[in-house]
Amino acid sequence: MVARVETTMESDRSGGAAGASAVDVRVLGPMTVSRDGVALALPASRKVRALIAYLALAPRAPTRAQLCELLGDIPNDPRGELRWCLSKARSILDEPDRRRIETSLDTVRLDLSDCYVDVVDVGQAMQTGIEKLDPGRLRALSNLFVGDFLDGMEIDRSPHFNSWLIAQRRRFRACHVAVLEHLVASLTAESEEIFGCMEKWLQLAPFDRHAHQLLLNALGQRGHIREGEEHLAATAHAFEAEGLDWRPLREAWRDARARHASAPVAAGAAACATSTLPIGPELPTAAPRRASIAVMPFVDRLAESVARGGLADGLAHDIITRLAKLRSLFVIAQGTVFALDERCIGPEEAGRTLNVDYVLSGSLRRQGDRIIVNVELAETRSARIVWAETFDDKRDDTFFVLDEIGNRIVASIAGEIEAIERNRAILKPPSSLDAWEAHHRGLWHMYRFNRADNERARHFFEMAVRLDPTFARAHAGLSFTHWQNAFQHWGERDPEIDRAFETAGQSLIVDDRDPAAHWAMGRALWLRGRQDQSLAELETAVDLSPNFALGHYTLAFVHSQSGDPRAAIESSDHSRHLSPFDPLLFGMLGARAMALVRLGRFDEAADWAVKAAARPNAHAHILAIAAQCLALAGRLDEARSFIASVHKSLPHYRIDDFLAAFRFSPDAAALFRTGAKRIGLE
Repeated sequence: MVARVETTMESDRSGGAAGASAVDVRVLGPMTVSRDGVALALPASRKVRALIAYLALAPRAPTRAQLCELLGDIPNDPRGELRWCLSKARSILDEPDRRRIETSLDTVRLDLSDCYVDVVDVGQAMQTGIEKLDPGRLRALSNLFVGDFLDGMEIDRSPHFNSWLIAQRRRFRACHVAVLEHLVASLTAESEEIFGCMEKWLQLAPFDRHAHQLLLNALGQRGHIREGEEHLAATAHAFEAEGLDWRPLREAWRDARARHASAPVAAGAAACATSTLPIGPELPTAAPRRASIAVMPFVDRLAESVARGGLADGLAHDIITRLAKLRSLFVIAQGTVFALDERCIGPEEAGRTLNVDYVLSGSLRRQGDRIIVNVELAETRSARIVWAETFDDKRDDTFFVLDEIGNRIVASIAGEIEAIERNRAILKPPSSLDAWEAHHRGLWHMYRFNRADNERARHFFEMAVRLDPTFARAHAGLSFTHWQNAFQHWGERDPEIDRAFETAGQSLIVDDRDPAAHWAMGRALWLRGRQDQSLAELETAVDLSPNFALGHYTLAFVHSQSGDPRAAIESSDHSRHLSPFDPLLFGMLGARAMALVRLGRFDEAADWAVKAAARPNAHAHILAIAAQCLALAGRLDEARSFIASVHKSLPHYRIDDFLAAFRFSPDAAALFRTGAKRIGLE
């Protein structure tokens, strides 16, 4: 069983604006609670304060058993101890006419909807998107961070709480850094506030290369050459001590000095006009950009020791390997992320140290006979959680369970990042796109599945391969646009088939280890009627990357028409298991429906075909599949309504148009002709 978890705090904990609520709870620093502006005396018990903070952040109401375990070394009566803690918490938060600590059956919930809570305010700002906030709001958020989360709140012999506490401190430290980074970006170049923000930023993230580069640029712009030289020397020493590459900072400082050579020179700067550190030869040109990700070792709550090599490490290693096989992302090697983890560097800080776009972290734990894996994907620079999920399954075969979970994690990560990058690219001016962005702009148009957008997609894929001829996925995307033109009869079929084949071949020439290249070639060969070769290419795609959902879907597509219908159903189900929200979900469902028709299971086929047609980007052929499946199942009125929808855009659409698009076996074609005859589609 897989359950999606919330990535934001509950809506009834949103609180009001600071200073506008009767009760004000602050935990970014030592915990304080005030009512009507008057600070309340908090109980001496750390467990009471820890309980309030934990409940304030809990995404859903925890059970009493979970809270007893969280609070740790509790004596003979853990539930009695919990009741005592709750009574003390009520004395702080509850009022005669307002109960904020609620208990229902075996769960405990904290309702702070009419309160202000600093961490909730920060959390909501991060999830909404701090890039949208003005400097005043960013400054107000930054001022909330008066110290670490729950400063001084460690509880002896409470490992579960202390682990949670460390994770929350890392998380909110990352939030503070992200706020400072966006505040710096929002300030004018002349603002002296920039230096104070950068000082705090570097205290929190001393190995964030981007922060050092911005500081060096600001110093160069103001002509503070001596300060820049001193900062570069100190930073280089610190980076070398940690085994990190500081050469990009040297290049950034050289560029800053050259760019701002005409800026006013600060007193004493002339003596340091030449760098005290050797510039050295030019660094090699940077590789074409790809989205990058670091997969941190998972926290292993199954292990009885801290030794490496347990199930959590194995899962992280598998995810790294499988992501690398997709070849669509730049994936940080296992040795690097494990080395950072050994030095107790958390996921958020590691993401900034490695200068990656995304960071994945998670944990494993055992509950009875089940293994529970929590996983979280965050954007490094915004500290925004973009995807989180809990996987919960019986551990009859632990390694099989973790293998399945690994498959789902990898497919989900790939899909989520692709969606984020598509949406980001569509907002940028076309003239400013690099190859990576042009490719994702192309995907955005491609997945709309209409003629005009397909032409726009072709334009952006051509831009991507022009900017980076070594970008295999851009060639594969270009092949798909030609495939669509041939399949949908949006262009002359034979020339488009040839172009789909040629561009797929270019993708393979560039990178024959990319599963998308073999996927494109498999589809192109199918267009040419070479089914056996098509299946061989598609099998290669999923062999290279078993998590490549589109490869499994296209296997289903080919098998559903003239191959093995049972294999088609299996591949369709697996592709949807890997990517349940895929833009091509209509095709996955439609392929299953066509395979069921060939097996004579018309009622089932109709149900699946209707699901396919309900997808918002379903095209005319998908609606036609639904109409004919419904006709074969005897649901003629429903079938005619789908044909009416097809005829709104394609008035002359007939069964011959449908059969010309696909490559059905003779028996399958006869079945679809029977369905078409029943609803007048001949």
